[in-house]
Amino acid sequence: MSNESPLVSVIVSCYNHEKYIEECILSVINQDYKNIELLVVDDGSRDASVEIINRLKETYGFYFLAQKNKGLTRTLNETIAKSKGEYIIPFGSDDVMLPHRVSAQIEYIKDKPEVGICGGNIELIDSDGVLYPEKRQSRDTPFRRLNFEDVFLERKPYVPATTLLIRRDALEKVGGFDEDNRLEDLMIELKITKAGYYIDCIPVVLAQYRKHATNTYKNHKFMIDSILDTYARFSDHPDYEFVKYKFLNSMFLKVANRDRRLARSLLKEIPFSQWNKKTWRGLLRLYFYPLEK
Repeated sequence: MSNESPLVSVIVSCYNHEKYIEECILSVINQDYKNIELLVVDDGSRDASVEIINRLKETYGFYFLAQKNKGLTRTLNETIAKSKGEYIIPFGSDDVMLPHRVSAQIEYIKDKPEVGICGGNIELIDSDGVLYPEKRQSRDTPFRRLNFEDVFLERKPYVPATTLLIRRDALEKVGGFDEDNRLEDLMIELKITKAGYYIDCIPVVLAQYRKHATNTYKNHKFMIDSILDTYARFSDHPDYEFVKYKFLNSMFLKVANRDRRLARSLLKEIPFSQWNKKTWRGLLRLYFYPLEK
């Protein structure tokens, strides 16, 4: 290992992604940055993922463990403990790295100890790997540096989870991923920025984020519960109530004509004093729009 080429540990946790896992793994192996250790864990898949990963392991020789389902955050912590890299990349087994991804991030972060996380931009692909239309893309989001307030109050564009490269020192300083919280990216961003580090998001497209039927973000109840739990960990912040109800209003609007039962339960959690324009728009969707399928 040298200062010019620090070791990067890429951790892929797979769960029922037989359709995507090979492309994901090959995108890591084919990086133009070569000082990478790849660690793959199958977290209790019931499809052919294990067979596919074993076949790739025989060819490329990376670390692989097949285990009973433990959940993502626990799996990440256990696998990070086995890794040796100065930098950690947790990477979704349904996503794809572009070939320059790791080299671009290391070139940027290696001489910036104040930066705990480096991210970048993404492009969207569908379940078959086809690019979404240009109007749906956001490849050109400019550089931004985020501190805790920026992340907690959503003052700047978010950092795509599939582009996170985390400094090991920062990760260890905050005790790793929170195993009681199942939405790993927002929590670790808040913990690391709360510890005094910055998140820098470079204006480079680093990965392809795959949108498909089983994306986590489509499980609205899971997302709502996980994000509310994340925000609650910082309930001593003076703007906690504002952040909480801003989020609830946004989710009420989002699900109003998609899941009316969930929408009504969310509306009950929002005091009238916290209603905003999204609440009223959500009411229109809830009672006057056709149900989306």
